[in-house]
Amino acid sequence: MTEAETDTDSNGFGGLERLTGGIAVPVLLGGVLVTYFVVPFAFFFGQIGSVGIFEGLADSATRDAISTSLLTAPVSTVIATVFGVPLAYVLSRASFHGKRLVEAAVLLPLVLPPIVGGVMLLTVVGRYSPIGSAAASLGVPLTDSHAGVILAQTFVAAPFLVVTARAGFDGVDERLEEAARTMGYTRLETIRLVSLPLARNAIAAGVVLTFVRAIGEFGATTMVAYNPRTMPTRIEVLRISRGLESIVPIALALLGMTIVVVVAVQLLIGTPRRH
Repeated sequence: MTEAETDTDSNGFGGLERLTGGIAVPVLLGGVLVTYFVVPFAFFFGQIGSVGIFEGLADSATRDAISTSLLTAPVSTVIATVFGVPLAYVLSRASFHGKRLVEAAVLLPLVLPPIVGGVMLLTVVGRYSPIGSAAASLGVPLTDSHAGVILAQTFVAAPFLVVTARAGFDGVDERLEEAARTMGYTRLETIRLVSLPLARNAIAAGVVLTFVRAIGEFGATTMVAYNPRTMPTRIEVLRISRGLESIVPIALALLGMTIVVVVAVQLLIGTPRRH
């Protein structure tokens, strides 16, 4: 590399030239999509000044909806992580009869409309189903309860964790795991000390996607547990009864929670780096 090229790169202009010259078409196409993402936010925030944010958030029904979402979405995410990460590892590393069926089962909630998923859940946990009636008799109703919200959120959101974590495990060189095994580590020790750390960025991304999907879940939740209302359910009630402007305060709170979780996970796990 010549001195001029070094100076150019050190000043950052070399990277800019590569960005706009070498990949100009991808930058242009990607920029169109980013603009499409940003413009609605800009118009949304443009309405904030004309809406009473604190007055809207002071409404007792809105506060209850926020509390419900803050309680259920983290629980759903933890459940998805505890069961989803092991499943992702098995799908990445194991070969067995029926593996394709298991993979299809993981993807089914992603392709089903959430409302349809909620209807399917009702056939299993509804108050007149064997499981639902047994749980209700024990004082743990699985519909119109926090448990129902968690069931709906987990059903819809957990596949994001499994798919993303599996991609992370697929990216881990199996020779590293084999080397750990030759050093005397058990399978579980190898997973804990080698596989999980190397796949942590993908797992973290899956956790974020799962939480965001869970806290924003509406369709399945309204079918299984219309009450207690979550933030998305409350947003729909406000939209119907009071109009679009009335949803700005709670929508802003929902957006804020999502941003906090994304930033927190990035701080804890770190952002992926190119080597």
